[in-house]
Amino acid sequence: MKEQWRLLITENNSAYSNMAMDRAELVSISKGKAPPTVRFFTWKPRAISIGYFQSLKEEVDLDACKNLGVDYVRRITGGGAVFHDKELTYSIVIPESHNQIPKNIMESYGRICGAIVKGLKQLDIESSYVPINDIIADGKKISGNAQTRKAKTVLQHGTILMDVDVEEMFSLLIVPDEKIRDKLISDVKQRVTSVKYILGKDISFEDIADAMKIGFEEEFNIELNNGTFTDEEIELTNKFEKDFFSTEEWNHRR
Repeated sequence: MKEQWRLLITENNSAYSNMAMDRAELVSISKGKAPPTVRFFTWKPRAISIGYFQSLKEEVDLDACKNLGVDYVRRITGGGAVFHDKELTYSIVIPESHNQIPKNIMESYGRICGAIVKGLKQLDIESSYVPINDIIADGKKISGNAQTRKAKTVLQHGTILMDVDVEEMFSLLIVPDEKIRDKLISDVKQRVTSVKYILGKDISFEDIADAMKIGFEEEFNIELNNGTFTDEEIELTNKFEKDFFSTEEWNHRR
């Protein structure tokens, strides 16, 4: 019998809720109170997340975000600023000691990203993992990923771009020299792609989630069962959202 993992699908949550959910899962799973968990989610309103080590005021145009109704939040993982708009975001939380997760961080990135590669194949998109943390299709980036390890537990989350608006993304980020903005936009357009661009049509969140579910099941030889948050996880999510991810102290700490 295949190992049973939990699948959570949580659409249309705020940036603060999404990051709080990931952290609540990490605490719960680190205590052995929930099985390894994969979550697929979306962001409402749209948001920018910045890496744990980044400076918010140096990376994000806060006035532009306010004018366009875009949230911003600091992640507990590293990496760069990400504009979360038309995408499926996934997270996986699993004990470090689990036999499916390599001890080596680079190898674990490759293993988890392997699930995304298999999921994209379900959509007839050929892709490959490129260290440290990208997945490329047609020579362009279609997924970025970030990982942290806390309390002997692995949290990795990442995006699968359903569509992308590079101009709008750059309108929300701070570019040190305005004169090079057009070149940066052009460069990113050459380096980034999306499910819609490759397939030439819109694919729904539900269809991509179904494909990714199969990808994770194939990569890890498990069954993903639809589940819910435990009462403790709901309590922790509310606490982390209120005390950390929605606070100026957390988001402006650097």
